[in-house]
Formats: sequence, C-alpha cells, structure tokens
Amino acid sequence: MNVLVTGITGFVGSRLAPRLERDGHVVRGFSRHPPQQESRVPVLTGDAVSGAGLEEAMDGIDVAYFLIHSMEPVADSDPQRDDHAGAAFGVRERAAAENFARAARAAGVDRVIYLGGLVPAGGPASAHLTSRLAVEEILLAAAPCSVALRASIVIGAHSRSFRFLVRLVERLPVLAVPAWRTHRTTPIDERDVIEALARTATSERVCGQSLDLGGPDTVTYGELIDMISDHMLVARPTISLRRLTLTPIASRVSAAIAGERHELIGPLMESLDQDLLPRDNRAVELLEVRLHSLDAAIEHALREWEASGRLAAR
Repeated sequence: MNVLVTGITGFVGSRLAPRLERDGHVVRGFSRHPPQQESRVPVLTGDAVSGAGLEEAMDGIDVAYFLIHSMEPVADSDPQRDDHAGAAFGVRERAAAENFARAARAAGVDRVIYLGGLVPAGGPASAHLTSRLAVEEILLAAAPCSVALRASIVIGAHSRSFRFLVRLVERLPVLAVPAWRTHRTTPIDERDVIEALARTATSERVCGQSLDLGGPDTVTYGELIDMISDHMLVARPTISLRRLTLTPIASRVSAAIAGERHELIGPLMESLDQDLLPRDNRAVELLEVRLHSLDAAIEHALREWEASGRLAAR
C-alpha cells in the first residue's frame, strides 16, 4: 500500500516509517521542515495547519498517519508560519485536523490513523486532552476505515514526556512532587506503540474504532519517577507536596529545570491531574501486540539515550 506518514522527522514518525517499509509498504513523508539527514523515504514539505502541501502529499495514498501536535509556538522566521501561528495550540490542532481530513476525503484515502492520548474516565479536564479528543473526532470521520489509538505515556529515548521526567530526576537532588504523584497511568514502550501503529494499517478488525493503548503495568506518577531513579542508579528522595496544584508557576519551574519549553510542558503537566487509564485491552488483543514490561521499557530507553548522549546521573 501507499502510506503517508506526517511528522516523519519526529519521534514516532521517524521510527514508524522504516517499520512500515519492512512490511512492504511504499512510504511517503510529510513534514514542516525537510529532514536534516538524507532519507530513503521521500519527504514533502508543507504545513497541515495552513493546509499547504496536503493535496500533493495525499495523492495516491491508501493509508495516512496523523502524527502532528501543535503545542509549541511557531517562530516568526518559520517559512511555514501562517495566520494560525499565534493561536492557542488547540485552535492550531483542530485547523490541522480539519485540513488533513478534507485532503484525505478529496484524495479518496481509505484509512486515517491517529495517535492521541488516553482520556480520563470522566472526560478530559485539560486543554491538552480536550484538543486531542476533538482532533480524534475530526479524523475518525475523514475516511471509511479510520482508527484512533489513545496511548499512555510513551517510554522512549526521544519521547518528550519521558525525557522530561529523566531530566527532573537527573537535575534535582530532592524531587518535590505535586499532588498528581498519586494519580495512575499505564506507560507503554515505544516499540509497542510503533508495532501497534504499523499493524493498524492493514487490520480489518480495528476499522472505524477508537482504541486505548496502555502498557501492562499500572503505576502512579510517583512510582514511575521512582522506577526511573532506580534504573538510573541514583537515590532521589521525593517530597509529596499534597497541597501544591498544577499552577502555571509550577509548570514553568519544572520546564526550566528540565530544559524544556513551557509551551510543551505546561499542557502535559495539566493532563496529570487525573488518572489516565485505558478503558480496556482491546487494542492489544485485536492487533496481537506483545507488550514489554515497564522495567524493560525504561531500561531500553535509557540505554538508547546513552548510546547517543551522556546521562550525567547514570
């Protein structure tokens, strides 16, 4: 099949493309920026938020992956900057999804595949998860066999969420963790996410569905931080600040310590204020994915990180 992978230069897209090629698919990439290194996969440059380049990218495509997020601001010097650039990330994400869906329908794409985030049992309370759900609804209506996968925290060397937690462990001698440390989730190995995404391209069992994708281990965020500390072979005592809520000040301080942009970390931290648990295990069962344990996921991610860059605390 002919497959389009948006965000192909990003964390998930760069790993998914070679996995799809191994299955014999013809892969085309789409990105706001050209790849920095030579790529076997042809990459078209465009912008889903403005719609630029989507018509050409969708031409002849059977399956299209939407792996785009718009939480980070667009620089004034960016050639792809458009009228939506200064808008809230939710506005930009919906604009991108609507343009993508419109182009997919016009091109006769059979299946759109979206990777979003888990939604709390009572519905999304954060702007981040509210936007993810809105994008999901738009894309599920884009093609006859569209599929949405809702993933928990992805454990991988280049996962922004994982890197954020590692940097906090690495740089803080004492971890002062807000009230969200008691909330639970099911982190998942990046290898399992890539496998699930690849199998979704051809599985008739998942057509038209929204499926939750979590790992085999349920942990609190505090326990996840402790596990990362253990694998990094460092002792990091944690102080539970039960009365500390997720204010913009708290997220700005955490982003600064981790060396991340607040525009990305702020929305992610807001999403931690509730349990994020999968509704069921149907995604794993229908796609027949064998899951790695959380311990294995963390160790694999740290080893890959060390292979390309030093971890000061390990």
